[in-house]
Amino acid sequence: MAMIRPLSEALTGTTIDRDRASSVLEVNNLELRFGGTRAIDGVSFDVKRSELFAIIGPNGAGKTSIFNCLSGVYRPQKGTLHFLGTDLLGLRPDDIAGRGIARMFQNIELFDNLTVLDNLMLGRHLHIGYGTPAALLYRGRAKREELANRRIVEDIVDFLEIEAFRKFPVGMLPYGVKKRVELGRALAMEPKLLLLDEPVAGMNVEETEDMARFILDIRAELDMTMIMVEHDMGLVMDLADRILAVDFGRPLALGTPREVQSDPAVIKAYLGESDEGPTLEEAAAEAGRDA
Repeated sequence: MAMIRPLSEALTGTTIDRDRASSVLEVNNLELRFGGTRAIDGVSFDVKRSELFAIIGPNGAGKTSIFNCLSGVYRPQKGTLHFLGTDLLGLRPDDIAGRGIARMFQNIELFDNLTVLDNLMLGRHLHIGYGTPAALLYRGRAKREELANRRIVEDIVDFLEIEAFRKFPVGMLPYGVKKRVELGRALAMEPKLLLLDEPVAGMNVEETEDMARFILDIRAELDMTMIMVEHDMGLVMDLADRILAVDFGRPLALGTPREVQSDPAVIKAYLGESDEGPTLEEAAAEAGRDA
């Protein structure tokens, strides 16, 4: 039986050579319009190295639009986006991915007819240097690189505890396992910045606890910088270092979980009133019961 190696030994490309006080990502005065509608309106924030930064807000607040700008899906009309000193505006999504930004999607974006291993191998495409002819021959460099990438994928499988499903078509898997595979494919890209778009959406309590544990383990083993969009306020308050709250595309509050959860403007966005009695977690729970 092969020895399981630490994920940090498998994913060596995630290291950022900057001190912890340095900003990995800087977003300034971001503005995105669709016709006369402003999906993002003057959003600014920065993310430090190794930080777990969260973006929260009611449905339609612009959270996913911010992620789409960061990953190159949308091109904002105004503002600046700098990742490790590089301007991201105008870059294609594949160029941004190649610079070290990977994304776990809110809606599972896997290939149902492919196995878990094959879906994870898709995340290694940035690290494969051989072309189609070499792949068809499967000799020399192509074979060496394939085996090396397969080993990294197997390390991710072990880390996420999905060994039992490794050769199953993804379409046959339970929802919670699919979300792990989605996370695994993002990790396979060896990102320096990981975008988590509602990582526990639709999960039960046990699956949510498992995902939270994996996020904490990723941070501990890889010292990885992460941005998380999530509606589960309990998860956000437990995991995030800092939080940005947005509503109708506009920033409401930026600070520690304690500061944001007691901010009257944030509570009003969730409850529709300015009562300072409930905390944000209570407000979010109330909003969920009313939905």
